[in-house]
Amino acid sequence: MEIRSATPDDAAALLEIYSPYVLNTAITFEYVAPSLETFRKRIESALPHYPFLLAADGAEILGYAYAGPLKSREAYDWSVETSIYIRLGNHRRHVGTTLYSALELELKQRGIRNMYACITAPDEDHAFVPAASPLFHERMGYRTVGHFHCCGYKFDRWFDILWMEKFIGDHNDVRP
Repeated sequence: MEIRSATPDDAAALLEIYSPYVLNTAITFEYVAPSLETFRKRIESALPHYPFLLAADGAEILGYAYAGPLKSREAYDWSVETSIYIRLGNHRRHVGTTLYSALELELKQRGIRNMYACITAPDEDHAFVPAASPLFHERMGYRTVGHFHCCGYKFDRWFDILWMEKFIGDHNDVRP
């Protein structure tokens, strides 16, 4: 498995991974899959500031992970929000672990101190949100720091979200 930076030319393959999550799960709160051009612009806007990585097995892209700003104010510049999506059928192949480890390393090299993940809480029947994502993040060293109730509405029902965090750098009194 190769980990590399995504490029706008990877947009079609990454959108192919993302679209089933939009259409069939509450893992993302988008109702409609973005257009190819919109997805390409998401990659283009992220790359100058944050890592946007993908995992490939030969020509097949297995998943991707990226970071973006936690908030827009300058004091948040050492914190990021992370996202990860794995091609369906490729879970349990360590794609996520490999991607998130590479993302974390790159973020550390850029001076980032805190990683945050906003995760849809698993629904009781696991019809739209499996339990895997919070468990995966816990294994990666994240801890739950917030639980927001009934804040996303999709598939004619309400979903909770979890905020999870991981510290990856020192928090001393010296300005980073």
